Amino acid sequence: MNRDELLQVGAITSTHGIKGEVKVFPTTDDPNRFKVLKEVILDTDKELIELEIASVKFFKQFVILKFKGINDINDIEKYKGKKLLVTRENAVELEEGEYFIADLIGLKVVTDDGSELGELTDVLQTGANDVYEVKMNNGKDVLIPAIKDCILNVDLNERVMRVHLLKGLID
Repeated sequence: MNRDELLQVGAITSTHGIKGEVKVFPTTDDPNRFKVLKEVILDTDKELIELEIASVKFFKQFVILKFKGINDINDIEKYKGKKLLVTRENAVELEEGEYFIADLIGLKVVTDDGSELGELTDVLQTGANDVYEVKMNNGKDVLIPAIKDCILNVDLNERVMRVHLLKGLID
């Protein structure tokens, strides 16, 4: 299993009760997707462990997961802070123009006049729309809103994003 082919759906924040349940902070747009997930992959930093989901509950902004074969707080406590991943086959279907953040990081960013601006280093999720953080070739950062007026084309095969810089984005 290649880590590059896995997508993060959450992170274990703490245990929940004494019977091996965990509280998970979802890093997916739709936490309800946990209801249909049958398994996740736990990234312990040393190894990847496949875990079968036995039950799913929701509490405030968290998802409470119970895994098959883990029935004691002591068996799961050591995984606090660890990421939960899924394979691309188990990932949500994307709409036209939607991308996984993991696929966007590292894209070369060019402007609509063809000049190379820099590299996409982060995606900030603001609520209204995402914002792409680009490390420009001059070392400075620029924030570009992920809106149709600014993002002209994304080519994941060529690893290039073509953008239009609105007036005022760069001093």
